[in-house]
Amino acid sequence: MNTSRCILHSDLNNFYASVEMLKNPELRDVPIAVTGSIKDRHGIVLAKNMLAKKAGVKTGEVLWQARKKCAGLVAVPADFPAYIRVSREVRKIYERYTDKIEAFGIDECWLDVTASRLLFGEGPKIAEDIRETVKRECGVTVSVGVSWNKIFAKLASDMKKPDAVAVVSPENYRETAWKLPVGDLLYVGRATAKKLSFFGIATIGDLARYDEGRLIQELGKWGKVLYDYANGLESSPVRESGSEREVKSIGNSLTCYRDLEEEDEIYMLFLLLADSVAGRLMEGELGRARTVKIDVTDADLVRYGKQGKLDGPSRNAKEIADCAMRLFRSLEMKGRPIRALGVSVSEFSEAEQLDLFGRTEREDKLDRADEAVAKIREKYGNRAIKRATVMQDTRLSDLDIKGGHVIHPEGKKGP
Repeated sequence: MNTSRCILHSDLNNFYASVEMLKNPELRDVPIAVTGSIKDRHGIVLAKNMLAKKAGVKTGEVLWQARKKCAGLVAVPADFPAYIRVSREVRKIYERYTDKIEAFGIDECWLDVTASRLLFGEGPKIAEDIRETVKRECGVTVSVGVSWNKIFAKLASDMKKPDAVAVVSPENYRETAWKLPVGDLLYVGRATAKKLSFFGIATIGDLARYDEGRLIQELGKWGKVLYDYANGLESSPVRESGSEREVKSIGNSLTCYRDLEEEDEIYMLFLLLADSVAGRLMEGELGRARTVKIDVTDADLVRYGKQGKLDGPSRNAKEIADCAMRLFRSLEMKGRPIRALGVSVSEFSEAEQLDLFGRTEREDKLDRADEAVAKIREKYGNRAIKRATVMQDTRLSDLDIKGGHVIHPEGKKGP
């Protein structure tokens, strides 16, 4: 590679399903879907193997829908401890080549092997060595992308699957990356791709050649980011393995057992999610958040997202939920069935500035109430005390979202 940096992106193929087939070899020759709770919403498909994928099974759909597409589909409950164990085994292989490893979920990592080339050869050779070693020692396959930046390395790992190595270099990116749909670029979701299509942008090359100034005018700062990504100008470093990572945001999401259509139902779920996030803020002593971000998935599995500022720094669940609801209304999705919602908060601060409305005094009252609730839940469990608002649906109000659902510290997402 004719550049100073060499970045790999490793992506374990069909990871959850691959681990299940590793545990039970009899599943290798049948279509399988790894699912969440079968009881709630009859199971949501979290992952599938290649046989199920070829039959049209999609991640995120309900199990009964998947079974309509794929006769003989075998549903396997998710075994997260097993996935974490295999992920750690694979991570140890990466550590033989570099200490600069940045996780992007349980099954994906970026590796900076710039200095490693002196010992192990050029990037494509290191990628091939990793691919073969992971398959031989761990029993799962990995696709590895090679490039000079993280965005194109991620793009390359998606270009050839499964069990393959692909290279996007300064010499070939116009012929390889630019011809791909703009939606293949990291952080360009369906909503953003649809917006870009209004400007005649269909491919990554279209985005790269688009007038930068107009893109910024249309999309703001995000337009500049996407322009840089498409032109290979992304230069963020790969974090060193084991380095402490500042928690930049905390969030939680939930797929509901039924589609939500009424605003009061959506607000109820936002309250449940906000309660779990606010509790984690308090436990982690992260201070108060200034920004709320929501993720919305409709019944057609189209995802939308939006973020906005709170009126002031807060760790109060109701204020977080109220802000989330305002953001949701601004998406103008009234009447559209909603399948899943997510709430996250960021921009933590301990600063308490007195405003014209005496916000600090009000925050103190809210804090005292929240702390009292937290003590009750700590002693008697997260279901011990509930908001009256969420009692209209007992299947939702009985969920222990904070205790039974993972709250992810995030530091990488734009989408």
